[in-house]
Amino acid sequence: MVASHLHPVASYDLEAHPAPTGREEVWRFTPLKRLRGLLDGGPSDGHLSWKHDTPDGVTFGRLSTEQAIALGAPAPMDRLAALAVAHGQGAALIEIPAEAVLDEPLVVRLTGDSADDLVWGHIVVKVGPYSKATLVFEHTGSARYASSVSVLLGDGAQLDLVSLQLWDDDAVHTGQISWRVGRDAKARSFQASLGGDLVRLVETAEYAGPGGEVEMRGLYFVEAGQHIEHRLFVDHNAPQTRSKVDYRGALQGEGARSVWIGNVLIRKVAEAIDTYESNRNLVLTDGAQAHSVPNLEIETGEIEGAGHASATGRFDDEQLFYLMSRGVPEPEARKLVVRGFFAELLNKLPAPEYADRLIAEIDEGLAKAGA
Repeated sequence: MVASHLHPVASYDLEAHPAPTGREEVWRFTPLKRLRGLLDGGPSDGHLSWKHDTPDGVTFGRLSTEQAIALGAPAPMDRLAALAVAHGQGAALIEIPAEAVLDEPLVVRLTGDSADDLVWGHIVVKVGPYSKATLVFEHTGSARYASSVSVLLGDGAQLDLVSLQLWDDDAVHTGQISWRVGRDAKARSFQASLGGDLVRLVETAEYAGPGGEVEMRGLYFVEAGQHIEHRLFVDHNAPQTRSKVDYRGALQGEGARSVWIGNVLIRKVAEAIDTYESNRNLVLTDGAQAHSVPNLEIETGEIEGAGHASATGRFDDEQLFYLMSRGVPEPEARKLVVRGFFAELLNKLPAPEYADRLIAEIDEGLAKAGA
């Protein structure tokens, strides 16, 4: 990987990821004390309960840490992901065979029992060539959870990966999702972070050949006292590749804080690529803070397109007044405005049956603020 202050060099070696001080570029927005010992944690017997159905052909198994690394997945970008690999006692393997087409989403429900539990998780998702599937990770309950999820996407395959952070209010969740995208493969990701005391997720993508496409979409709804942080890194290391990033967040309440960092690296060999990243934030009340930092690193001029956009604005009182003047009560009017803000993203949710649930969670949060 090209050295840059915007992103660390990936490595499975824990010593390559020293404990942060908070002054580093990649840690300066993260309240380290609220990680509650994760950065210094050692081996633990804590675990999340897993529940899932197993469609025909899909297998769930285990790998040793050495076997997981040997598969060639991208390495951890920070100390927390490296700790998850080092202390994960091997990796859970989800394997989708070549040319398989799953008619229904494969849903994996991960539930924590207590915010005192320290849990390390290492998951490898291996998707065979020319297969097509939707995989949903649903996180609920509470824990101090650090995870590393590696996705190996075979040539010509398509995977829609949905990760839902619906934790209880006292949970801490950090993690990295790492994609290695095969030739002419399509990786589509959707992150929704609505719960937890602190959530810090890193998502990376690199290409194993030309023609690969990456779409990263996400939403977050941040309430009083919460810290929600999403950091994205797309490494265009092959020609004729595509990427699109679109994240949106809404914040309300004293001390609500969101962080969105989007990094795209276009290497010299990555000719004829096209990339665009966007982040929009809606600040609903005083006392909330949204941080949004898009970055582009370009090493070649032979590209089709590269751009980024970032916007943060306050709640539109004119929209609220318009609805109220037509007889819509204020609480319902606020819901309609926020729903409209997220509507375009939710319409692209790969598992649309979850859209109503996410809307209900957001509506509940709005109702609590207005109580």
